[in-house]
Amino acid sequence: MVTDPISDLIIRLKNGSNAKKPIVSVPYSKFVENVAHALKKAGYVESVEKKGKDFDRTVEIGMIYAVPGGARIHDVERISKSSRRVYQKATDIRTYRSGFGNTFYSTPKGVLTDMEAKRIKVGGEVLFKSW
Repeated sequence: MVTDPISDLIIRLKNGSNAKKPIVSVPYSKFVENVAHALKKAGYVESVEKKGKDFDRTVEIGMIYAVPGGARIHDVERISKSSRRVYQKATDIRTYRSGFGNTFYSTPKGVLTDMEAKRIKVGGEVLFKSW
């Protein structure tokens, strides 16, 4: 059993992109699926698909490779952990890596990137940073 599904998701994506896998499979939860759709919206993954029934459900994520041999996900950093939650107001949100990276937030409006959260003026829990 995984105690932190978001850490599991982002590490599987990082390892899958380093190994140049076309598809990465992650245990299903609604929150994991929402984070995967936010990654798709931000352009980090190509497709998100729910597979299986009942207890054998998974989320299959299709990876994007920008250039032959080059992964779209270079690295990830988990910010808010189960031992220490980190929250930010909408006024405190800044761009990450001069706009070449994204910070993902869990907000009342759903899982959003830093630019979306700043645009609609909503803060929340800082999940992770990706570049």
